[in-house]
Amino acid sequence: MKNNNDNVNLLMRCVAFSLMLTLALSSFAQQRFVGMDLSMLPQYEAHNKPYLDKDGNAIQDMLTWLPSVGVNTVRVRLFVNPTKKNQKGEADIAVCQDIEYVKAFGARIKAAGLNFMLDLHYSDTWADPSYQIRPAAWSDCTTTEKLAERIYSYTKDVLATLVSAGATPDFIQIGNEITYGMAGVKVFPYDSSKSDWAALLKLLENGSKAVREQCPQAKIVIHTERSGNAKETEYYYKKLAKLDYDIIGLSYYPFWHGDLKALGNTLSALASSFPDKKVQIVETAYNFQYKPDGMTYDLSATWPYTEAGQKRFLDDLVAAVSAFDNVDGLYYWFPEEAGNGDDSDWNKGGATVINGWNNRGLWKSEANGKGHPCNAGLYSLQAFQSTTAIDAIQQPDQSADAVFYNILGQRVTSPQRGQIYIRNGKKVVFK
Repeated sequence: MKNNNDNVNLLMRCVAFSLMLTLALSSFAQQRFVGMDLSMLPQYEAHNKPYLDKDGNAIQDMLTWLPSVGVNTVRVRLFVNPTKKNQKGEADIAVCQDIEYVKAFGARIKAAGLNFMLDLHYSDTWADPSYQIRPAAWSDCTTTEKLAERIYSYTKDVLATLVSAGATPDFIQIGNEITYGMAGVKVFPYDSSKSDWAALLKLLENGSKAVREQCPQAKIVIHTERSGNAKETEYYYKKLAKLDYDIIGLSYYPFWHGDLKALGNTLSALASSFPDKKVQIVETAYNFQYKPDGMTYDLSATWPYTEAGQKRFLDDLVAAVSAFDNVDGLYYWFPEEAGNGDDSDWNKGGATVINGWNNRGLWKSEANGKGHPCNAGLYSLQAFQSTTAIDAIQQPDQSADAVFYNILGQRVTSPQRGQIYIRNGKKVVFK
C-alpha cells in the first residue's frame, strides 16, 4: 500500500509539473519589442557623426544595422511647433522634431523593416512630469471641449500625414510622461482636490479616437513615469479604467525610481490589476560615466557609473523584466547621444551644443576623429527579444557567463531543480 501511494504521489507530481511547464510555455511565447528612442539620429547623421560597432567597424546605416543587435522598434518624439527651446526658454537643438522631420524619419524606419513608435508630446517643447506646456498655437482652446477637439484634429492630421508618407506608426503614445497631466490639464497620481481627471480623460479619449480612425492596427500607449511607486502607478491607471488603450508605458530610470525590486513591485501590481494590458518600459537608461544630475537613488554600489556598470544594469534589467509575462517592450532612451566634438556650427546663434549630454548613451560621447565606439551594454538588449519560451536543460550550467536570476530578477548562486530561472536572456527550467 505504501509503495502504491508513493507511485501515485510521484505520478501526480509529474503531471502537475508537466502541466505547469505546458502552461508556462504557452504563456511565455510572445513577441517582444526591443527598442531605442533615436529621435536625434537624423541630426547626428546630418553632422556626419560616425558610429562604430563592437569591432570598431563603421555603421553605414544605423537603421538597417539595428536588427543585428536585436532591435526591432524605433521610438521618435513629435512636437507641435518645436521652439528649439527647452521648458525654461533656453536654446535646445534637441527640440527639433516637427512633422516634416518625423515624416521623413518614420518612412525610413518603416522602409528598414522596423516597428515605429510615435511619441506625441502635445507641446512645442519637452513634455514630462514637471512640464506639460500647451502649444502656443492652441491658446484659443479656452475650454476642455475646445482643447479635446484640438487634440483630436491634430492627432488625426498628424497620423493621416504619416500614413500617406509610408510612415504608419505601429505604436502611438497619447502624450509623454503624463503622470501629472497633459497639455496644461493637471492631475495627480494620488488623491487630490486639484486633479481634473474628467478633463484629462476627455483629452485622452479624443486622442484615442483619432488613432483608432487613422491607424486601426496601431497599439495605443499611455505613458507615465512613477515606475518605482506601485501604489501610485496602480491608482493612476485605475482612473483610466474606461479609456480605450492597449499598453501601459513606463519610464524607468533607477537613479530616480529606485532599484529593480521597486520596479518589480510595480510590474506585479499592474499584472494583477490590469491582466488585459501589456506593459512596456518605453524609456530607460543608465550613466556609463559621472553621476546623474538630481538623482534620488545612488545605486552605484550595484551598478558603478562605468561602461561595465551600465552593462550590468542592462543585463539585470533584461533578466528582471523578462520574468514578467505582461511586459513585452523595452526601449533605451537616447542611445545615439554623441559629444559635440568639432561641430562648432551647432553652436552658432547661441544654440545649446550637445556635449556629452548626461553620459547615458550606448556609444561613447567623445570625438576622437575616428568615430564613436559602442558600449558593451548595447549588445545586452537583444536578450530581451529572445526571451520567448522556456528551455528545458538537464544540468545547471554554473559557468561564469551563465548568471541565473529568479522570477523577481534577483541573482541566484545555486539554482534548484524544477524551478524556473532566467539565464542569458532565456527562461530555463531544470529537470
